[in-house]
Amino acid sequence: MSKISGRCMCHAVKWQYDGKVTRSLVCHCTDCQRATSAPFTAFIGLNPEQVHWSGEINHLESSPNTWRGFCPACGTRLYFKSGKWPNEIHVHAATLDNAENYKPSAQVVMRSRAHWLDDLADIPQHQNFQTDPKNK
Repeated sequence: MSKISGRCMCHAVKWQYDGKVTRSLVCHCTDCQRATSAPFTAFIGLNPEQVHWSGEINHLESSPNTWRGFCPACGTRLYFKSGKWPNEIHVHAATLDNAENYKPSAQVVMRSRAHWLDDLADIPQHQNFQTDPKNK
């Protein structure tokens, strides 16, 4: 059993969970890429009946019988839920209050993985933006 919680960026939507984590994945599918505007999505699979939400959530049916929830105030993507997995809700790991504890157990849909991810370890790394936009 795990007690975990999370929230959107503006704190308008919060969630709590006390139960078994069923999945902990990084998904590279094109649907997740487009839905999050990111090269991949990290999520945790939870029992939807044990997730307790507070705040208003907007829902988008992104494909037949697949729903994505997001905060209407700040736009944070909160979860995706599909009829393919009726006993799971896939909450975005980036919303976790303690995201530093997140450890994925697998990557899925590797055929859609952005190939430039292979080169990330070899390019320069910085703690901040390289140039202050005011100085340009």
